[in-house]
Amino acid sequence: MQIRPGVTAVILTDAGVLLQRRDDTGSWGLPGGAVDPGETVRDAVVREVREETGLEVEPLRLVGVYSDPALHQVMRYPDGNVVHFVSVVFECVIRGGAIAPGPESLEVAFHDPEQLPADLMPVARIRLRDALARQPQAFVR
Repeated sequence: MQIRPGVTAVILTDAGVLLQRRDDTGSWGLPGGAVDPGETVRDAVVREVREETGLEVEPLRLVGVYSDPALHQVMRYPDGNVVHFVSVVFECVIRGGAIAPGPESLEVAFHDPEQLPADLMPVARIRLRDALARQPQAFVR
């Protein structure tokens, strides 16, 4: 098992929350991924969103830091890899670009936060719930 730093973006607009259908699991989730060596978490979330959705974003606020294995922070991938992510979640605003699924996305679309897809990843539900709580302090879970 590896431990990896990760980032996730919660992008909320009048159209809803931006979700991606992941190519590795086929489930819906929030855009994000691993932090590359030498990269800041802010730079990583901007890069991951661009790669997965085609959009340019700016992180606005820290939603939380997530590491608890009981909250779906351990991912078992179809190729057999197991990764324990310590994830930093940002609420982001769109600054440019156009929605276009990247190589790790089967589909990218806005969804009403009150009518989320049944196959939304459980970890995304937790992070989205926390973002929508609009607490001034970050969650640490």
